[in-house]
This record gives sequence, C-alpha cells and structure tokens, in this order.
Amino acid sequence: MSDALFDGFVEDYEEACARGVSLSGESRDHFARARVELTKHWCPVPVERILDFGCGMGHSTPYFLDTFPGAVLVGVDASAAAIQWAQEHYGAAAARFVTPDGADRLNTVDLVYSNGTFHHIEPPERPAIVSRIFRWLEPGGVFALWENNPWNPGTRLVMKRIPFDRDAQTLSYRRTSRLLRDAGFEVAVTSFHFYFPAALRALRRFEPLFARIPLGAQYCVVGRKPLTAR
Repeated sequence: MSDALFDGFVEDYEEACARGVSLSGESRDHFARARVELTKHWCPVPVERILDFGCGMGHSTPYFLDTFPGAVLVGVDASAAAIQWAQEHYGAAAARFVTPDGADRLNTVDLVYSNGTFHHIEPPERPAIVSRIFRWLEPGGVFALWENNPWNPGTRLVMKRIPFDRDAQTLSYRRTSRLLRDAGFEVAVTSFHFYFPAALRALRRFEPLFARIPLGAQYCVVGRKPLTAR
C-alpha cells in the first residue's frame, strides 16, 4: 500500500479496525496492551529508548509509556497524515512521531517494535527495511516483529473485513525469521498468541501452553542485534 493511499484511510481508521477485530469480541486496545506487555518479557536489557515502526496513529503509545516507565518513545510511519494525527493526540516529552527519514537522524534505540506493518511492504523491499532497523538498534538491542498469522483462518477473515488489509501480502513466521537472520539478527524467540476470542476467555489462561504452536492469530519473532555488531 502506498503512503498516499494509507493517508486516505486515516479518518476512517478507527471504524475499519473495529469492524475487523469485532469478530474476536475484543477492542483494538486489548490486543495492543497485550502485545506491548509480552514484548517487555523478551527484552533482556534496560529499555530507555523505543522505536515503534509503523506506528500508524500512535494508539500503542500509552501502553509503551506505562509498561516501560521512564522510556522515551519515537513513533515512525511513512504516512504523513498518520504522523500528524499521532503527534497531535499523543505527542509529549516522552513521545514524538517522525517519518523514516527523520528516524535516520536520531540516536540508536534499545527496542524496535513493529506490529502488522510488514504485510503492507512489498516483499522485495522488506530486506532493506529490516537492515535499516538493524542500524537503528544499539548492539544487544531487540527487534520485536509482530505479524498476522496467515495460518490462522480467523486472522484471514479479520483482514478481509479491513479495507487496507484486504490486499496485504502476509508473511509466515518462517519467512519473517529468515528476514531477520539475513539482516544479521539472532532470532531469540518465536511465539504465537491470541488463540481464544472473548466468548472463550476462560480458556486464555492456557494460552502460554500454545505459544510454540504456529496457529495463534498473531505471532512475534524477536531478533537481537549481536553485541559485536555496529
């Protein structure tokens, strides 16, 4: 999806996302909070600087600031309209929003987080972007790449209900792991989540048992930048 095309969805973004995730019986915020909290468990170093790649309208910002007290967040997105909206609604001393070119001029960070961004990136462009993220990280830093699991039928149905996801090119966890390794990352974690909708929330306490089974609605591949890398 082109940046300009996504700009056209900014005003309708909330409604479109709600239409998609409504099948789960949960809100967008339920999943955003859970992803950020899970990501913290995979960060072995103190996290002082976070980069949210593909931040969209910045809705994950409050969860980052709550989960990583004292950290500074930079949200990065190619959509100028989304960045403007995020800055107006979430911009603060601890949170700012820039384009990818703006991120190239910043200091390195301890954690790069990305959710549901890479399925909007053309496959030939993905390796260069992962390499760019590698450069943004401090040695020892973590890249947590969350993506929609194409092996989950519910995920495919949700994406069909969201206009800007209908033509997306999903990635399997194997392809994502290969992307990270080819860029120089050490793949430390591959984890699968969000098995049960709200109607079956009583079963969610068992989800950690399924974290290695590749059928959850989303997965996260966590890469670490080697300490010897520059």
